Amino acid sequence: MNIVRILHARIQALTCAELLERLDRGVLFTPNVDHLVRLESDEDFRRCYDKAEWVVCDSRILYFCSKLLKRSLPETIPGSSFFPAFYKYHRNNPDCRIFLLGAGPGVADRAMERINAEIGRPIVVGAHSPSYGFEKNEEENRSIYDIINRSGANVVLVGVGSSKQEKWIMAHKDKMPDVKVWMALGATIDFEAGNIRRAPVIMQKLCLEWFYRFCKEPRRLFRRYFIDDVKFFYYFSRQLLSGR
Repeated sequence: MNIVRILHARIQALTCAELLERLDRGVLFTPNVDHLVRLESDEDFRRCYDKAEWVVCDSRILYFCSKLLKRSLPETIPGSSFFPAFYKYHRNNPDCRIFLLGAGPGVADRAMERINAEIGRPIVVGAHSPSYGFEKNEEENRSIYDIINRSGANVVLVGVGSSKQEKWIMAHKDKMPDVKVWMALGATIDFEAGNIRRAPVIMQKLCLEWFYRFCKEPRRLFRRYFIDDVKFFYYFSRQLLSGR
């Protein structure tokens, strides 16, 4: 499999169709600019990325940057687009049983109801919205293991924000041995619940989906987009100049 290295991320050069065909086991991460900036300074996050079986490009910015490298990415596979493609691909597969972990109170349940109504069967077998800071609460984590294990799920989408979701999966997935596929997909549960709307297609194609989200939540996202993520272009310029 061709690998495109951008900073500390080894991104697989896959199309969405190829990923749908091949993804039957393992951990899926979908890096964007914010992830790559975090990977520069967070060694625990880097170790999680190194262990993930599937790493695909979530960002149009990374996609275009890859065109400046010896190997480039064939397309972007945003998590919020890939997940509905995944459950539709498995519409008639009774062995695909999905659990949603993340989002605010009641949001995961609402997403489950909407997905199951669209598919016409209970492909999502359970949903849970954990409390803030749950990852540090051993008792709550044990409760989550039990909820997921009892649900019979073999696919779990974790959407609690980066880098928390990636670290939680790698630290706890062995407690849920029946789960074959893990996906760390950020705000996807909110999108599926109708809680947050994705940017118009034209803004996605123009690499402006981030700006659409900023306009919706300016106070929360200002530092991320206009201070932290700007560092990516400095780091990537160094990679280009080094010839790596």
